[in-house]
Amino acid sequence: MARRAAFVAARPLITPEGVDLRVRLADAGTRASAFLLDVVIISTAAVVITIVALFGLRGLGEHELQPLFIVWIILIFLLRNAYFIAFEAGRRAATPGKRIVGIRVASRSGAGLSIDQVIARNLMREIEIFLPLSILAGRGGAGVADTLTTIFGLVWALLFALFPLFNRDRLRIGDLLAGTWVVEAPKLALVEDLSLRQDPVANAFHFSPAQLDAYGIAELHKLEEVLRRDDYFALRAVADTIGRKIGAAPQPHDAKPFLTAYYGDLRAHLERKLLLGTRKADKHAR
Repeated sequence: MARRAAFVAARPLITPEGVDLRVRLADAGTRASAFLLDVVIISTAAVVITIVALFGLRGLGEHELQPLFIVWIILIFLLRNAYFIAFEAGRRAATPGKRIVGIRVASRSGAGLSIDQVIARNLMREIEIFLPLSILAGRGGAGVADTLTTIFGLVWALLFALFPLFNRDRLRIGDLLAGTWVVEAPKLALVEDLSLRQDPVANAFHFSPAQLDAYGIAELHKLEEVLRRDDYFALRAVADTIGRKIGAAPQPHDAKPFLTAYYGDLRAHLERKLLLGTRKADKHAR
């Protein structure tokens, strides 16, 4: 049974180079744990901000505080959305809660996660969860909450919260719209710096600036994943693809040394360009 569950959790992730980097989807319990951890972090920050604001505004009367309360609501809205968007748009594609439980966000297309996808999936969370809960909290604070409103708000939030349980990829509505999914990202205690690998065969490969300009940062990260996975057929497929694009012809038995050499040179090339203020995001950038 456990074996079947593990098989169901595995999904193909095809990179733009046509390489299958299989991933394991995060289960609903792990995603819920990550979300609760993030809520605790955001709530703690909100409480600190509120206490500081109250101390600074304690001399104001009730009429002056009312418009400031609206500003506070807007700031909390911006805080929680900036939190999710900023962390998921980063290199690790994971909030602190996700990093603690070992999961991250990935694009279902196999390409790099775009900022548009991150914004779409996180703004949708407002409609899924925070909007109904905010309405309930607002009406409760005003003393006008009724049973029907309470039931409607809770059912709304519950339906969206449980939606991942009713589809095979454990997707939220936000994931469906953004073309993303949440996958396992187990922590590695010590990760080798691939650019420091000493391979005598790899030293035989040399690349011109034009050949290195064929790819960008996104492809560098994908190449690193392929090298760390160390799958013979994946290495051959990627080596053939890169070789055709840059006009090289590595032998099948030289696939790994070729990619190791290209990775080291590409990384150094991109770092030099960054020092000069030039950032090539991916192979499509000019």
